[in-house]
Amino acid sequence: MKPLCEDALEIVVGRLLKQRGMTLAVAESCTGGLVSHRITDVPGSSVYYQGSVTAYSNEIKERVLCVQPGTLEQHGAVSAQTVREMARGVRDLFRADVGLAVTGIAGPDGGTPEKPVGLVYVALAAADGERVERFVWNGDRWDNKARSAEAVLHLLLRYLEHRL
Repeated sequence: MKPLCEDALEIVVGRLLKQRGMTLAVAESCTGGLVSHRITDVPGSSVYYQGSVTAYSNEIKERVLCVQPGTLEQHGAVSAQTVREMARGVRDLFRADVGLAVTGIAGPDGGTPEKPVGLVYVALAAADGERVERFVWNGDRWDNKARSAEAVLHLLLRYLEHRL
């Protein structure tokens, strides 16, 4: 495996988390651990990275991340409401400063006209605010997962750069 370049997103956010003395926890669904993998590829990430939950099933979203059953029933697993509750839940679970979450439909199956393959929501929860973003990717399963991981790390970067 080749080393990461110094401007890799996971290195940049790691450096900022470390400089600010902040901790991070991640809840993943459609990315299946890819975000956590990228974060832990950075040597020294244990200073700021608390851990993650890969919550593929609704049961785990409810039991471990405290997503409300009504949220899942009313809005579904792939929704702004669910990803927001996932980010809050993982932040609380790990007692982290920042909680990140991602949920979506990586494909190639599982899409509907209302929620197509490639639909992804990412969220960030922190004491000073929350943010949810929606994307629709048009790649294959791997590309959709990779873009989703990149999107949630970019959300974290923007948060860290603009809070002080």
